[in-house]
Amino acid sequence: MTQMMKDILKLSVPERILIVEAIWDSIADKEDKLEVSEDTKVLLDERIEYHLNKPDEGSSWEDVKARIRKQL
Repeated sequence: MTQMMKDILKLSVPERILIVEAIWDSIADKEDKLEVSEDTKVLLDERIEYHLNKPDEGSSWEDVKARIRKQL
C-alpha cells in the first residue's frame, strides 16, 4: 500500500467520500476521451445478446438491491 493510500485511509469517511467524488468528477469531465477496449466491447455485446435471448433470466435491480441490503 502506498503512503498516499495510508494517508487517505486516516481521513474520516465523509472526507474520503469527498475525495472519491472529486476523483469521479475529474474522470467524468474526460469521459469523451475514455476508450473501451475491444475485449470489453465483445463482452458487453455477448451479455446483451444473452439477455435478448433469455430476458427472464437474472434478477431485477430491485431484487439485487434487496439482497445487498440484507448483507449490510
